[in-house]
Amino acid sequence: MSALAAPVQTATTALENSAIKTPAQTANAAAAKKAAKEFESVFISQFVGAMFEGISTDGPFGGGQGEAMFRSLMLDQYGKQISDRGGFGLSDSITKALLKHQETSA
Repeated sequence: MSALAAPVQTATTALENSAIKTPAQTANAAAAKKAAKEFESVFISQFVGAMFEGISTDGPFGGGQGEAMFRSLMLDQYGKQISDRGGFGLSDSITKALLKHQETSA
């Protein structure tokens, strides 16, 4: 037996003797919808953040370093608010894909 054949044989025997568990199907569509909404809000935050990269924080009434520091929090809230008001329509497609994937892997 070659040096490679022994570990392969051991792994094959271990797999044959153990019960392989597949992921459990989630019947809770609300959890999938919540995850999809969260994903969409993060996506929107990143999308909106790209628009703010070129805007400086200085000026007569600019926030300076404080504004730069808290801008990411503001963008997260923008993403959540836009997502709560309908978003880009990604969450419905993501929810369907999550549930479909769970049906095929169960």
